[in-house]
Amino acid sequence: MAKINYLPMLADLNTPLSEEQLAILEQQVESELPDPTIQSQFNLAWGLIKSEDKYDNKHGITILTEVYKTVPSRRRECLYYLAIGCYKIGEFQESKRYIDALLSREPDNFQALQLKEELETQIAKDGLIGVAIIGGLTAIGVGLAGLLVKHNRK
Repeated sequence: MAKINYLPMLADLNTPLSEEQLAILEQQVESELPDPTIQSQFNLAWGLIKSEDKYDNKHGITILTEVYKTVPSRRRECLYYLAIGCYKIGEFQESKRYIDALLSREPDNFQALQLKEELETQIAKDGLIGVAIIGGLTAIGVGLAGLLVKHNRK
């Protein structure tokens, strides 16, 4: 039997669940305490990753990290959602690390390749912003030094 290569597209992951839907996932995990099932934990993490709230995203990342460590059969999905979660909170290098790990196992995974392209664009953009900031600070520093030299000559 062929392995299904489906992972959701990026656009799907940017559509948050309603508060009611997320509450249902949370209640499911709570109802299974002290030992919630991996599926319930994964579902909650998925919902938290889809959220627009960075705190929710971070909580989802924490849950997925535990699932990744304890359930080898869920690592593929965890890597993808960990990459998405880190991307959503602005941890682009960490996101790239997760997506590269997934692509090392599945080099033709379209969704992972799409995310990697998006990440590389964002990392490049952040690099250009950093260069612009450094350039601006350098220009200010040169300007101030020029004023100090001019002032000291008087």
